Amino acid sequence: MGDKPAFLPGAESQAAIRPATDAQIEEVRVLIERGLERGAVAIGFGLSYTPNATEWEILEMFRTAARYKASCHLHMRGRGASGPRNLFSGLGELISHSTVSGAPAHICHSQATGSTLTPRVLQIVTAARARGIDISAECYPYTAGMTELKASIFDAGWQDRMQISFSDLQWAATGERLTAETFAKYRAQGGLVIVHSNPEEVVREAVAHPLTMIASDGLRGHPRHAGTSARVLGHYVRELKALPLLLAIEKLALMPAQRLEARVPALKNKGRVRVGADADLVVFNPDTVRDRATYEQPNLPSTGIAHVLVSGTFVVRDGVLQAGATPGRPVRAPLGRK
Repeated sequence: MGDKPAFLPGAESQAAIRPATDAQIEEVRVLIERGLERGAVAIGFGLSYTPNATEWEILEMFRTAARYKASCHLHMRGRGASGPRNLFSGLGELISHSTVSGAPAHICHSQATGSTLTPRVLQIVTAARARGIDISAECYPYTAGMTELKASIFDAGWQDRMQISFSDLQWAATGERLTAETFAKYRAQGGLVIVHSNPEEVVREAVAHPLTMIASDGLRGHPRHAGTSARVLGHYVRELKALPLLLAIEKLALMPAQRLEARVPALKNKGRVRVGADADLVVFNPDTVRDRATYEQPNLPSTGIAHVLVSGTFVVRDGVLQAGATPGRPVRAPLGRK
């Protein structure tokens, strides 16, 4: 639910085009286990970027997660409702691995993966939870995503899989919409591309759904990096009245902490305002809070936020970023915990 790595596997990456051998699966398992023993919070799976990863190697990592009570956070693979590997087969894969292994599962960016099928995805997740499967989901409040243009999701056939075309891609560095010629040029070069693929009505429904928590997926070059929380509070709560204010705050603060607190007990002191909890507080005006970041100017700060405190220390005071204020601490699971 945080920043992506600097490099996402592309078409030329062996991880994207070859299944892992048994020896490689064991090597990955050992590395993941080492990270979990050192306090890693969860395991992230970029399955949409490694389409030839086998179900077995994924299940083995789910089993590793289960031994450490860690949740598995997935970019599901598969798009659309048809074809041998579609959105619903990807969702079924996630549910199956969680059921077999016992590891909690979490869907990253439900509206970006699901697009117009997002309501059906959330319906299935709701039904799975009613059956006792520990699965959750998040979304971000924007109609476009952003990723690396070299990623395997743009391999041949991407227009049909994603139901978009070149003009729906925006080169983050310049703001230009792509053509067949500039797509080929920039794909060879590599870099971040904004992907306009999510209808506003789908985003609105996903943001308001009682199951979803809100994630910024804070990657520089996209307005979600600077504007996610303010956009939910200003656009979806105040202007569209898509959900009540208190539910929005719960989605932004409490639900993410609750999702991870079984493995990270320290998160029981996050997302709550009570005696003894960490003094991580945002003071905002619900009548004026608003996002200003755009796809062309993604780093513009939001307005209507007066103060931000981390561990009781002002990081933003009277709307001004406080130079040198770095009171944040790492969030980790207990070392060696199983």
